Amino acid sequence: MRALPNEFTAGMKAKTFATGTRTAVFLLAMVSGCATVEAPRQPGPGTVAAGNAACADWLEQLDAAVDRAGVRDAGAYRIPGFRYLRVDRFLASFRDQANDHAQMFDAWAGHLMALDATAREFEIRNLPARYLPLAGVGERAAVVAKTQSCAAQLARAELGDAAQRELIAARAKVPDNYADLTQTLLAPLAIIPFSRGVEKWHQEASEMFRQTAAETGVPAGVVRYEAAANSTTGTQVAAIFAQLKTDALGIPQLTVAERDLLFEAYAPVFEIESTGAYDRFGPLAWRDGPAPEVDTARPVVYRRVAYTRYYDKSLVQLVYTLWFPERPSGGATDLLAGRLDGVVFRVTLGADGVPLVYDTIHPCGCYHMFFPTARIKLLPAQKPVIEWAFVPLGLPAPAAAQRVAVRIATRSHYVVGVRADTGAAGVAYQFADDDALRALPAGDHATRSAFGPDGIVPGTERAERYFFWPMGIDNSGAMRQWGTHATAFIGRRHFDDANLIERRFEMTSGGPAVAAKPE
Repeated sequence: MRALPNEFTAGMKAKTFATGTRTAVFLLAMVSGCATVEAPRQPGPGTVAAGNAACADWLEQLDAAVDRAGVRDAGAYRIPGFRYLRVDRFLASFRDQANDHAQMFDAWAGHLMALDATAREFEIRNLPARYLPLAGVGERAAVVAKTQSCAAQLARAELGDAAQRELIAARAKVPDNYADLTQTLLAPLAIIPFSRGVEKWHQEASEMFRQTAAETGVPAGVVRYEAAANSTTGTQVAAIFAQLKTDALGIPQLTVAERDLLFEAYAPVFEIESTGAYDRFGPLAWRDGPAPEVDTARPVVYRRVAYTRYYDKSLVQLVYTLWFPERPSGGATDLLAGRLDGVVFRVTLGADGVPLVYDTIHPCGCYHMFFPTARIKLLPAQKPVIEWAFVPLGLPAPAAAQRVAVRIATRSHYVVGVRADTGAAGVAYQFADDDALRALPAGDHATRSAFGPDGIVPGTERAERYFFWPMGIDNSGAMRQWGTHATAFIGRRHFDDANLIERRFEMTSGGPAVAAKPE
């Protein structure tokens, strides 16, 4: 794999440091949790309580500085009353189980602490220099160290208390990304026209897929991109899942090397119809504009590991994201044009490491489509008038380490085809960690998140927001951070819902990839 450019090498080094820090925090939380479950610590006369108060005050001051500076990270939800804990939708799905089992709770709390530690590292990195020193602490590394120490101290004091544990479990629920009042009052009035609009898009998209499938060969003007490192074999993938370790919650514990192998094994080939610079993807950085800009000279795909639940199993998901400079305008009435555009393509693996289903959105949360393999089948919608799961095509059962080719249209960047890859040569792209977007280079050694405190990329608003707001999605069409993607106008659905796949698909009779669906 070729070396990444300097700023991405630095980003990956920072990510490695963050991973080590999260591991330390996790272990500390586990040790603290195990100790307090058996023998809860009682504060001495004023000493421990005073120390806890000082730590609570420190985190309160840090939060105030972060909010004044506008560098709050929206990737995970801050659990009210517990400044050292954050939760995402996947982890929130364990809250009932964790509340009933001490060992599960300890593992769960460790993950919640790790989410907060990671977010705070990015918030501290992005704090402008004028906000330091903070409470007499001037160096960012010292701010991070004190924050981690205080988080661990508060965890030791609180996580052994049964009432506090119950309160954490009760509050660890991520609010959805819809405006409740708007959806309740206005969405019912707009369902009929929006339903017709969604149906029309489904018909048009299905036709585009049919046209792409009818092609013989790759048309002129389509540029093929493939991962720079793509030599992982099915045997290697099988070996990873044959010996895969899980924690007390059943969450897979992949090593860094195993993640790299899986990303390479299933790295999509992107076949992009190209008619201008707006069809070339690359890394983001802040320059002088209102939104981050794309360096189209260097093909870079951002990647992240995610997880979903299928009954008693936690399944690995590989997420690949392309960023384009813009969706160019097609004229004065084009509601969808604007700065930045992209494609998010996700591979959900079975417990054997072989893909079950692929799905895709744009970073606005728009155009959610599913591509199930023959190992899994779509269930009927549970309600008649909601966006359930648009499946423009299904795919044969793949082999381990088999890649797919994803066709992307010019200008709109719609995904218009997905098929098993043929292995032809293409332009090499490199990987960058998706978390690098949370602290992008911004000049003068400073960093700035690509996302605002609301999880939206500033400067990427679309005119469609003036027409689509009655469906309850704020700033519809704008680019968004992972964890904030609402993907349905009719009904409520998020790209990172823990039960997204479980609710919509079931295994076919020959599928050994997950436990059987309960009767």
